[in-house]
Amino acid sequence: MTRSLVTGAAGFIGSHVARHCLDLGHEVVAVDDLSGGFEGNVPAGATFRKGSVTDSAFVDGLFAVGGFDYVYHLAAYAAEGLSHFIRRFNYTNNVIGSVNLINAAARHDARRFVFTSSIAVYGTNQLPMTEDLEPKPEDPYGIAKYAVELDLHAAQRMFGLEYTVFRPHNVYGEHQNIGDPYRNVVGIFMNQVMSGKPMTVFGDGEQSRAFSHIDDVAPVIARSVAEPAAANEVFNVGADQPTTVLELATLVAAAFHTEPWIGRVPARNEVLHAFASHEKARRVFGAAEPVPLDVGLERMAVWAREHGPRKTAAFAGIEVWKNFPRAWDDLVEREA
Repeated sequence: MTRSLVTGAAGFIGSHVARHCLDLGHEVVAVDDLSGGFEGNVPAGATFRKGSVTDSAFVDGLFAVGGFDYVYHLAAYAAEGLSHFIRRFNYTNNVIGSVNLINAAARHDARRFVFTSSIAVYGTNQLPMTEDLEPKPEDPYGIAKYAVELDLHAAQRMFGLEYTVFRPHNVYGEHQNIGDPYRNVVGIFMNQVMSGKPMTVFGDGEQSRAFSHIDDVAPVIARSVAEPAAANEVFNVGADQPTTVLELATLVAAAFHTEPWIGRVPARNEVLHAFASHEKARRVFGAAEPVPLDVGLERMAVWAREHGPRKTAAFAGIEVWKNFPRAWDDLVEREA
């Protein structure tokens, strides 16, 4: 039987990828440190192991039990805006943790390493973002993701470790940690609506993103290992149609059958417009119709109402306070 390791499997995208791997007949070992995920997200049938990929001994122990045909690496702390202020934490989790897995996969002859990167690697570039553009990440999160992509290139040349890299973007849907105040604007908006708070909009709200339902992303990632043409390739994956943050707020309110209540805060340092081309992924994996945004938001809203609002502990390890967004002041305890 095909044996697969899925990291971040108690989190959002990872839990869905693990479920699709099980549906494909894989034996799945699901790993998560539960810092941002929930054990209840791990699909039935997977073997759950709690631990951090930053712990090399833990990672080596996973492989020592029997090795894996495929490694799906989705564990990350994916907060682009916050990453400026938690640089050491960002690189430890998103680079060193990845390298621990790459080392083990190379030593144990894994057949392929599937890595979820991000369109954050592109930075501000021509639109739509295509895989042949030169990455120019503008935040530490994007830099970390691109560093791992480069390391996978090097590992493939040196050790013959096949890889497939996916660059998803603005993914939303069931199992998302809607209590995280720093990332995933759809979840933040839904949590604010259910908590009776205004939806926080930075600046004029004209920033645009192509919001991707989880069903546009997870199935492709899971079945990519069966596609020879995906070996040693990079793919954008997600939805095509950009939507402004203000438009998103209106759609989220509609999904909860209420009027939008907007709370404006000062603009922050971020890429203003980001959406990608998915022609390459369609050529290799087929052209499934993306989930329309209003339909996907309705699905997620049903799930969110069932679980209710969530409150996650504020990040406790801010490393650089200079230019820290004032809109986040009530989420952290500032140094004296």
